[in-house]
Amino acid sequence: MGAHPYWYVVKYRPNINEALRELREREFRAGRYNPVIPFLDFPIGPHSPAPGARHATMAEALEDAEANGTRSIIDLEHISDEPDYGTASSLGDEVLQELFGTTRPTRAMVESSDDLWSYAKRGRRVLRRGHGIYIILYKDGLPDEIYFAGYSYD
Repeated sequence: MGAHPYWYVVKYRPNINEALRELREREFRAGRYNPVIPFLDFPIGPHSPAPGARHATMAEALEDAEANGTRSIIDLEHISDEPDYGTASSLGDEVLQELFGTTRPTRAMVESSDDLWSYAKRGRRVLRRGHGIYIILYKDGLPDEIYFAGYSYD
């Protein structure tokens, strides 16, 4: 089975780890994760299903999801300076410039780009199974939102 992409947009906060923690908690409480909902439809919005958490903790949900992962932001436990399993990292200015023609992309730029999901950099994909990224989105030249994206493990 192939990996499944997932992505979310939240309001900008200077502390990216805190923004990720809050997003993970929101999605856990909503029950928007495998195995509660095996395959989510993205983007998540006000009409997305929210059956509620079916596990006492995120750790239990991750264990129950087994090798597939939760196929959601819950798979990304924290922000990291370097890409790694279970983390979200920044793309960096060089990759942002190459993908979007700027180091300050807007939401429209990111959402309309198919390159983000297939971009190769020195033989590596920007998004790999079990890895995540974040991009600060700008509006009128100021940070406005954070885009989190990743690929499931399966």
